[in-house]
Amino acid sequence: MNAYDSSSTFAQLPQVPPPCDLTLGLSLVEKDVGRTKWKMLADERFANPAGVIQGGFLSAMIDSAMGASVITFVEDRKVFATNTDLTVRFLRPGRVGSQLYCEATVVSGGKTVAFVEAKVTDEEERLVALGSSTYLLLERR
Repeated sequence: MNAYDSSSTFAQLPQVPPPCDLTLGLSLVEKDVGRTKWKMLADERFANPAGVIQGGFLSAMIDSAMGASVITFVEDRKVFATNTDLTVRFLRPGRVGSQLYCEATVVSGGKTVAFVEAKVTDEEERLVALGSSTYLLLERR
């Protein structure tokens, strides 16, 4: 299951997940209007020289999860959702081989903007990173 499939009440046509999601190995665990939860194996390919997951990969996970949550938030509206900022706070190392989870939630939004927050936890439910972003919603024509 992914946030972009045709079984979703939020999508009209089947869509292939973005290449970033495929590269990271993201899998959708849960979704609701304005909220998604994803999982990713902390693969050795994403490790920095210190042997932990490099922050850019955690940031990409957070960004993808928040973007998907925005798409569920707008439901049947056809929009381009683009973030105007992205803030990530790294709180604990993501260990190679661990299962990471990212839950992203639209905390407030309207017709043209959405404010989103995300948290990444490991399989022991320890907080690894926090993220936030503001998304601009542009009507597609």
